[in-house]
Amino acid sequence: MKPRTKIQKEVMHLSKRLPKITEVQRQYAFHHSFEHIGRRSAKGIITCGECGHQWQGNGALADTLCGCTCPHCGMELKVHTIRKRVFKENEYFSIITACKGYQVIRFFFAKAYYKIGQAAEYSIYEVAQRWIAPNGKFETIAKLRGISFIYYDLWQEYSPMEIRRNHHVYDITPACTYPRVRIIPELKRNGFKGEFHNLQPLELFCELLKNNQAETLIKTGQYNLLSYFIRYSSKSIATYWNAIRIATRSKYIVEDAGIWCDYIDLLRYFNKDTNNPKYICPADLKAEHDRLVQKKTERLERERIEQQKHKALENERKFQELKAKFFGISFTDGTIQVRVLESVADFLEEGTAMHHCVFTNNYYLKPDSLILSATIDSNRVETIEISLKTLKVVQSRGVCNKNTEYHDQIINLVNKNKHLIRKRMVA
Repeated sequence: MKPRTKIQKEVMHLSKRLPKITEVQRQYAFHHSFEHIGRRSAKGIITCGECGHQWQGNGALADTLCGCTCPHCGMELKVHTIRKRVFKENEYFSIITACKGYQVIRFFFAKAYYKIGQAAEYSIYEVAQRWIAPNGKFETIAKLRGISFIYYDLWQEYSPMEIRRNHHVYDITPACTYPRVRIIPELKRNGFKGEFHNLQPLELFCELLKNNQAETLIKTGQYNLLSYFIRYSSKSIATYWNAIRIATRSKYIVEDAGIWCDYIDLLRYFNKDTNNPKYICPADLKAEHDRLVQKKTERLERERIEQQKHKALENERKFQELKAKFFGISFTDGTIQVRVLESVADFLEEGTAMHHCVFTNNYYLKPDSLILSATIDSNRVETIEISLKTLKVVQSRGVCNKNTEYHDQIINLVNKNKHLIRKRMVA
């Protein structure tokens, strides 16, 4: 599209003044961007994909695992024992430079064609440029791309380099970058010393130029925090800035920003003093993080149970309407006593003592179920569920849902006394 703003017009003019890629840069791109292939035949003959030279290898294991060097051209090869004779690769190569106060990242699309027995063929052409102003704003100049949701590398090679919309398709990750770089003074002033800290140059440069906090992080050696907040823009650095300042003053370097930020959130959850280096700078971050996670999980579980208790008490009236007609039913064989649970509180006590879900799964609200408790000398043995449709025992569970030695005796006792339940149903 046509340049409209002052900066677009300026970078478009400057773009035409950039030098073409040099032969040294081309050779560097071809050498370092691709995995150079050596093909090993069934007879152990290795053919260099770079120059076509052939020689007898040292054995399949040594050649394929350890790699080898072509004795003719000196290229380090990745050896494959395959019949395939033609290999094609595409990669990106970048050059970082400066032009009239702008930081410029240039991207080149490199192609490699290997045919066994012939010298490798390479080509390279420029596809995109990112022009970054000293204030952190940037513009994109690029060739046209084919419209495809599947293939990423559909550049129209002979289209002009023009101003394009700042779109994520131009956020290119190159296979390698030319080692000789030119950096604008503003970036050097703001702490850039040549390391990208596992970030793309564009995102690092823009952040350093427009964000004082990013500048502070890189100058104080908090590289993991710097990378974390750039990559996860949804995380507000302001939320953690005071803690970061305390950690930095205490010479505490955060090695795992994700866990550390979660840990700071947990400290706030438990109302800990987040101005105290004792909490901010743990000697064993993971152990402290995991301890607080467990503590929070236990608290949330207690809160959930309390909410369930409250809700259950609210449902007491509904339970009474459903099951009041069965209240008072009890029977025994002399050893085992069985009675109907007659309140929501009974269900809570039963579930808590027996470590099962008779309370948490709201069995007291099931219209077609009747729950009874079997005890021996007032000690709970099993909890019984009877279907009010069939009057059959659906289940009878001991502690942790296990059957006890009295399981069959309990079921037989219940079956002998079904008539007591039937009478209440027709009453």
